Formats: sequence, structure tokens, C-alpha cells
Amino acid sequence: MNRREVGALGEKVAREYLEGLGFSIRETNFRLREGEIDIIAEKDDFLVFIEVRTRSSSSFGTPEESVTPQKMERLITLAQSYIETHEDLPSSWRIDVVVVELTPKGKVSRVELIENATG
Repeated sequence: MNRREVGALGEKVAREYLEGLGFSIRETNFRLREGEIDIIAEKDDFLVFIEVRTRSSSSFGTPEESVTPQKMERLITLAQSYIETHEDLPSSWRIDVVVVELTPKGKVSRVELIENATG
């Protein structure tokens, strides 16, 4: 699997996982000049911006280790832009991370939700 296929599979797995946890998906792949938010969802009166990190090898660390402080800052900026340009949103929001690990053959070995990843 190439990098794009790994990412697409990770996002599909994450969407299904989140729906199973009761999240309502509003939008996927929201893009602005500054970057992209993988999944925007709602749950328990929260607007949730979700970064999906997928790895098919541990050569470069775990998926959660790939979320840098710079990436978090960019996600916060993107979330604020989304809130400013959309109406009828829950008043509370947070940024979560879904980590997906795949075997070398593309089978899911771990999916985990990290709530409120920005602290």
C-alpha cells in the first residue's frame, strides 16, 4: 500500500469507529489554504475536530507521536476558521485524535480515540 492508500484506509476505519462510538459525522476532509481537518463530527453537544493518524509500520514511531505541536497549532487555527464560517454549531468544541495502526498487509491492529488532544 502506498502512503495515500494507507491514509484513506485509516480515515475510513476512523469514521466507522467514531460512528460506532455515537459520533455524528458532519464533514470529512475540510480544506483551507492552511491545511485540512480529516473529520468534523458532533457528540454530546460538542463539535469535534478529528485528526486521523495512520501507520502501517513502527519505523517512524507510533501514530500519536506524529502529532507535533505545530500540527496541533494548525488544527486549532483550522477549527477556529470553521467555527467562524459555519452556523448552528454546538457552543463547545474540542480536538481529538484517532490513531490507526495497520499490519504490513493492511489489516487493522489498533484503533484508539484520544479525546481533547490539545489539553
